[in-house]
Amino acid sequence: MRSLVFAALFALAACGQPPTPVTAPSASSAPSAQSERDHEATEEAAEMQTRIAGLPAPYNEASYESGRRVFAQCRACHTIEAGGGNRVGPNLHAVFGREIGTAPGFAYSQAAQDADFTWDGAHLEQWLANPQTFLAGNRMAFAGIRDETQRRDLIAYLMLESTPGED
Repeated sequence: MRSLVFAALFALAACGQPPTPVTAPSASSAPSAQSERDHEATEEAAEMQTRIAGLPAPYNEASYESGRRVFAQCRACHTIEAGGGNRVGPNLHAVFGREIGTAPGFAYSQAAQDADFTWDGAHLEQWLANPQTFLAGNRMAFAGIRDETQRRDLIAYLMLESTPGED
């Protein structure tokens, strides 16, 4: 009973008192690790978007982040890093300027071995639209990327991420 009386008196004493304000962290507080990573990611994305602007048209109008997201579809079969291994598809590092069917250590289809072109934006554009109609008989089990903007963004992403010396 006595504790009930004290609780009631305490509650009454608190009545009419202004609530204790909640203060925001001061500007001198160290940023959290997450906000620092977010800041670095934002800076990197901005840098990459600036590099995109230096690509030839139409790739200079691409979105780096969109290209990165579209490449997520490709990662199941392809690596892009220098020295990355082949998977179901060949490593795509230094793909631009490389003759089709010549990535070291990859067993290409006869269609790819018999083809005669060097990878550039235009060839990759046609390949990505529909690999089977572009080069009948190839083994790439991928229907293609129907959206032209997504293809442009992906090619620009590959131009930046697969270029030797840019790793």
